[in-house]
Amino acid sequence: MSDHVYKIIEVVGTSDVNVHEAVRNAIHRASKTVHNLSWFEVKDIRGAIHEGEPHFQVEVRMGFRLDT
Repeated sequence: MSDHVYKIIEVVGTSDVNVHEAVRNAIHRASKTVHNLSWFEVKDIRGAIHEGEPHFQVEVRMGFRLDT
């Protein structure tokens, strides 16, 4: 059994729908350029109000396994 080594990145996902969609957007976008994504952690939730409507932002940490 080989030992795995992981790298951690942080991205910010956004959505005008809800927090869950912002997380999904972050993961979907990161998965286009980073392979071996294994896990995620929501570090922070914040937002803005545009014309009375919320816009969600989530800071997401993601771990991916480095190639051997």
